[in-house]
Amino acid sequence: MSVVEPSRTDRRRARTRGALVSAAQTLLAEGRTHVAVLEITQLADVGLGSFYNHFDSKEELFAAAVDDALELHGSLLDELTADIEDPAVVFAHSVRLTGRLHRRLPDLSKVLVNRGAQVAFAENGLAPRALRDLQAGVAAGRFRATDLRIALTMVGGGLLALGALLHAEPERDAELAADTFCEDVLLMLGVPEAEAREICALPLPDLDGLAAG
Repeated sequence: MSVVEPSRTDRRRARTRGALVSAAQTLLAEGRTHVAVLEITQLADVGLGSFYNHFDSKEELFAAAVDDALELHGSLLDELTADIEDPAVVFAHSVRLTGRLHRRLPDLSKVLVNRGAQVAFAENGLAPRALRDLQAGVAAGRFRATDLRIALTMVGGGLLALGALLHAEPERDAELAADTFCEDVLLMLGVPEAEAREICALPLPDLDGLAAG
């Protein structure tokens, strides 16, 4: 089957949309969301009219920017845990790394926390990967869960609440908080206490890529 190459117009549209999303992510990282559309397009180096060819509002653009960031974060988690065979460790690493996101990218974290259930049940990014890892853990006999969607609700909601706590208490040790949270989640999923503690004390993969994202 032949592959249809995107046209020059399609490539130009994709570049423009990517530039707008990138600009929105920069503004989110700086905590600057109350800006005019003109400022966004200037930052993206595209024409003002181009904005409305892709998005109906700033809110829609910022939502797309968050979705894009979630997908990037999820892809990085996949990459950082690709060589781990134990699904319990894969899941724990992803939870611990995600917990650290709240300190490493605080402005983006606040956007995710504010979006709440939209993040916890998004069709891309972290939620589907967490569900996948929960399913793998149950299939391997590492986890016990009566209802995987409820387990996902508890984990996703808990991670968002953890972010809110870390923002409310900036003096709190975020790494310790993320590891403690993860240990309690593993206990909830039926992992023995000593093993849960051991898993949450394992060294994590390099976080430089996560910070760069």
